[in-house]
Amino acid sequence: MSDGLPTARLVRRLLLVVAAMFAFGFALVPLYDVMCQAFGINGKTAGAWQGVQAADASRSVRVQFLASNAAGMSWEFRPLQDELVVHPGASHQMLFVAHNPSDRPMTAQAVPSVAPARAAAWFHKTECFCFTQQVLMPGERIEMPVRFIVDRDLPADVRHLTLGYTLFDITGRQGPQAQAAR
Repeated sequence: MSDGLPTARLVRRLLLVVAAMFAFGFALVPLYDVMCQAFGINGKTAGAWQGVQAADASRSVRVQFLASNAAGMSWEFRPLQDELVVHPGASHQMLFVAHNPSDRPMTAQAVPSVAPARAAAWFHKTECFCFTQQVLMPGERIEMPVRFIVDRDLPADVRHLTLGYTLFDITGRQGPQAQAAR
């Protein structure tokens, strides 16, 4: 009988551990969002913005541009400049360059992110290559514009923004007609 008591206690403890692991799995998404917000990473931008603002010439914000390739993406991808100093409310443009060095047509999709994440709501893209898929033939090189406005209502303590793009190879997800369209 003494063997039954420790076994029952062990089973209860193991069930408690399983329940805690299950609860932790559900808590991961909110925890991830809190950590991203706390560390200023993974700021999601909205789609195309339509609006007009008057420029605030009394204030300057430095916007840094980053470009990276996801695993398996062979394109060369970079901004023409590393940063711009802008006035909130004014419209600005940055060009990104992409080159397909492979010997086959490829399709890519750029995914943007703004840091600090809390400032993403005040970064408006009016035109962006990230809104559409990019198809490049072998050896083809293109310049892709992003037009944006840093909102006048950006909190005063935010003086530096980073707009980053990660380029993904989505060629395998396209039908043959989409691949040959260009």
